[in-house]
Amino acid sequence: MLEELIVAGFGGQGVLSMGMTLAYAGMVEGKEVSWMPSYGPEMRGGTANCITILSSDPISSPILAAFDTAIVLNQPSMDKFAGRVKKGGLLLYDAGNILQPATRTDITIVDIHATREAMKMKNQKIMNMIMLGAYLHLKPVVSIESIMEALAKVLPEKYHRLLPLNEEALVRGEELVHERTEGVMMVC
Repeated sequence: MLEELIVAGFGGQGVLSMGMTLAYAGMVEGKEVSWMPSYGPEMRGGTANCITILSSDPISSPILAAFDTAIVLNQPSMDKFAGRVKKGGLLLYDAGNILQPATRTDITIVDIHATREAMKMKNQKIMNMIMLGAYLHLKPVVSIESIMEALAKVLPEKYHRLLPLNEEALVRGEELVHERTEGVMMVC
């Protein structure tokens, strides 16, 4: 098993924490992991991305030119990373933040309204967990249980009261992508 993905968006959208949570969940399951963040000096509001690799074998390098999956949360990231998804890969994006989606026909492209759903759930900060739940529905590289165990390690203790809401967001992301894609299932 090898999954090489990039999560990209604006600082403050939970890009880095999404990738870190996924990496921690991989460690919980005994996988080899790599997490490499990248962000501009302005961080909040600037662009941010992280490369997360999950593997059953040792990882030779955290630096990648192409990805199995791209999770994209804004237009600049769509413009920068859509072309770097490997043929047969997955591009998952937040439909509310993308004006010009990719038109590639050699990859699976799935959009969901994660920001809108987060607002319906009365906490915009869970948008990243909605996206993560959607991703895990398409590519179940780790379990939701492992994500929840990882979240307890990633989230500062003062936010542990929000763990149930984050779990609801993960489940809602799975539901949204299921409604959107009926029958599309990716294999890692």
